[in-house]
Amino acid sequence: MDQILGQVLRNAVWERLDMLSDLANRADAQSLVSVARSELPRLTEGWRAMLRAHEPDERGDCPTCSTRWHRCKAPCSVWQVAHEHLVAGGLAPQPDVKGKGRRVPAQNRAENRTPGRHALVTPPRQAVATT
Repeated sequence: MDQILGQVLRNAVWERLDMLSDLANRADAQSLVSVARSELPRLTEGWRAMLRAHEPDERGDCPTCSTRWHRCKAPCSVWQVAHEHLVAGGLAPQPDVKGKGRRVPAQNRAENRTPGRHALVTPPRQAVATT
């Protein structure tokens, strides 16, 4: 049951991110201003909440990423990704280490969704083949 709920949660988050990306790429200026005013505070608070959970403890370890057997020194991968995307602007991406952090391309995620399951989701677009 937890796996099903986890998958539903992950799908909803990916769909929301896809919707926001689509709006950013296709919406007119007035719509973008409206979306920015409503979504930017939510996104920044989400980042803050996630980063608070990954603040280093008194030993300099990330309490969220660390396990009983393996301590994860700060900055953990969450802080590194935050810096890359929020400060460095993604201009100097870090190399992928053993496949960690790889995102499934939007078109592949769209194939695994049930269209119309969420009010903010539009049916997936068909991929355009390039030659």
